Amino acid sequence: MIFKFIFKIIFMNVTKISPENQFLTLINIFTVEPANQQQLVDLLIAATEESVTKITGFISSSLHKSMDGTKVTMYAQWRSIADYQNMRNNSTASPYLDQALQIATFEPGMYEVVRTFMPLQ
Repeated sequence: MIFKFIFKIIFMNVTKISPENQFLTLINIFTVEPANQQQLVDLLIAATEESVTKITGFISSSLHKSMDGTKVTMYAQWRSIADYQNMRNNSTASPYLDQALQIATFEPGMYEVVRTFMPLQ
């Protein structure tokens, strides 16, 4: 029983990048003044935890911030384009993007995974 619990914690909450899963991958790049980077990070964390993760079709996301303070990038996976569009039209999710756009510019991108690489043994 404890093994199942540990397995779930370690492996079930990991973003799985694979061409076989056929998820919609979003790589959204925000450009921000370094003084506003942490505010943007906090806003995107709140948006994801309070709204996005509760919407049907959400698979996972990973939030990144640049070392120079000028970029914040969100890597997200959705089951389908329709599920992603549903989130964008959701009244609880959209105010967060509106707030983010007050302090940053936004370059969204939709992708599909072509191939992943691992170190050779």
